[in-house]
Amino acid sequence: MAKANAFYAQSGGVTSVINASACGVIETARQHKDVIGKVYAGRNGILGALNEELIDTSKESAKNIAGLRQTPSGAFGSCRYKLKSLQENAREYQRLLDVFEAHNIRYFFYNGGGDSQDTANKVAQFGHQSGYDLTCIGVPKTVDNDLPFTDCCPGFGSVAKYVAVSTREAALDVASMCETSTKIFVLEVMGRHAGWIAAAASLAQETNGDAPHIILLPEVPFVQTKFLQKVKQTVKDKGYCVIVASEGAQYKDGSFLADAGGKDAFGHTQLGGVAPMLAEMIKAKLGYKYHWAVADYLQRAARHIASATDVEQAYALGKAAVEFAVAGKNAVMPTIVRTSDKPYRWKIGEAKLSRVANVERKMPKNYISSDGFGVTAAGKRYLAPLISGEDYPTYKNGMPQYVTLKNELVKKKLSAKW
Repeated sequence: MAKANAFYAQSGGVTSVINASACGVIETARQHKDVIGKVYAGRNGILGALNEELIDTSKESAKNIAGLRQTPSGAFGSCRYKLKSLQENAREYQRLLDVFEAHNIRYFFYNGGGDSQDTANKVAQFGHQSGYDLTCIGVPKTVDNDLPFTDCCPGFGSVAKYVAVSTREAALDVASMCETSTKIFVLEVMGRHAGWIAAAASLAQETNGDAPHIILLPEVPFVQTKFLQKVKQTVKDKGYCVIVASEGAQYKDGSFLADAGGKDAFGHTQLGGVAPMLAEMIKAKLGYKYHWAVADYLQRAARHIASATDVEQAYALGKAAVEFAVAGKNAVMPTIVRTSDKPYRWKIGEAKLSRVANVERKMPKNYISSDGFGVTAAGKRYLAPLISGEDYPTYKNGMPQYVTLKNELVKKKLSAKW
């Protein structure tokens, strides 16, 4: 009987280290050739399974697979596509099993955030109900760092490093110009309901009073008068004010400061524009000249300044996912367990997908300063190790060298109509 094959897919917004997890999955699966046959990757995430567009990773050299560890974004393509409940659309789940059965796929590794872990859990449930022998393992990924039961999420440490470094560098620029020019700089970063990324900017502070002077978190309701008072006092004391704002900054009633008016594929409110909105507010009320920036894709694509800790953990979780599957575990997700702050130490743990799915972990209150505009010493102790170390990619002619895979599709065996 032919050895069982595996299916790996990337989901949601990509990161600078999600391919390191892919590298961990594929390299470890290749070390278990006695159990796992080929590893197929979904072209554009779970859509690759639904459309039977399976990439044969065995066509890739060991060198190219190893190169994934230093390559940002999603090498196989990702997607924002949420499977409905088993009751609402059993047809989609049946299609997945039909494709898996046609290609003798018995292992499913889904690399993504809370919605993705929910999908992996539902597929595991459907496989069990259908009597199909399928092992489903989630591989955590989210720049927002909002998955529960894991100390941190792969992707976050590198975004945190990028934001902290960028904040420090921009602050030096503003400080040098504030006497006769710009006095306000606003940096908008990702983070819908959890302020971890914005909080990471606090690591730019070497001494008390350093920039960023104001951090706006989704966990702290925005009060305009209090905010403007803080801006005015900071400019009076320092000559300038650096603000880092989460895109999910919101008012007391839960409405976002920057609601773009649309919804994404997961039903989430489209956000964007909090930086220019805040800058204009400051200009209108206080008259200060400003500059603003939106980190957007730059923060999650910046592999050139990735955290070595983040890269190591991303790979380790991909490796652990395969080891869990080979050991007979199912419907679980490997996690990071912190065992020590100083020196920073961690190990691999696990959590049931049913407990991880659709649960957002927000900033604890003891990580947020009493005035709501900063991060406490406890918060910085948590954050600091996650940006530790450099893992520079190989450079050639002044540019980082990233891998582009062949991504050869296997021949379809089923009808395209389903």
